[in-house]
Amino acid sequence: MPKLSVNIDHVATIREARGTHYPEPVAAAQIVELAGAYGVTIHRREDQRHIKDRDVALIQDSISIPFTLEMALTEEMIDIAIERRPNLITAVPEKREELTTEGGLDIVGNRKQVEASLNKLHDAGLSVSLFIEPEPELMQAAADLGVSHVELHTGLYSLAETPEDFQRELHRIMRALEKTIELGLKANVGHGLHYGNTTTLARLEGIDTFHTGHSIVARAVLVGLDRAVRDMVILCRGNLE
Repeated sequence: MPKLSVNIDHVATIREARGTHYPEPVAAAQIVELAGAYGVTIHRREDQRHIKDRDVALIQDSISIPFTLEMALTEEMIDIAIERRPNLITAVPEKREELTTEGGLDIVGNRKQVEASLNKLHDAGLSVSLFIEPEPELMQAAADLGVSHVELHTGLYSLAETPEDFQRELHRIMRALEKTIELGLKANVGHGLHYGNTTTLARLEGIDTFHTGHSIVARAVLVGLDRAVRDMVILCRGNLE
């Protein structure tokens, strides 16, 4: 049964919008745990635009559920990851000017750089996932790099405006999942997922964990974080109970 790891970056985004000390992401992480989520995910960006170094430490030290750190494969972030030792590292592309991550990591065109970074993380005994487009050939490339996990970028699936677009992107994800099963990789999914499109994916074979946050934090503004998380946990189980 698929699991839910809640990305709480946007709690920090609200805090930074007014330069206050609240809301505290660490408090959100604790609510997420109490609400029954499998894990907590954060993205510590190079410019620390929302999640700060203090948040990484406070969140990791305050929860007992798995902690996923999303990060670019830079020397600074590799050092932070080796020091903090999260349960899972998800390597993502990163551009300063983007509002959110715009696509999957290019593990083919940047193979040498990615491989060198992964070697450092693997040598430190850390588990790594690669955030990549849902294409079977990229699943093979990820396996060749020795990672244990991949995270399929669901951005185009989430943005689909017509039934035809939705079915096309769903089939892309299905083919990628079939390849991950064949290769023995654990497959996570994330980006843009919300309360209207998660159950369809949850009914597919091969998904280990949903990593999603914006829709949950947005719903929390209206119904509270505890209920928002609990509702999404149910959807990730593939039903509406």
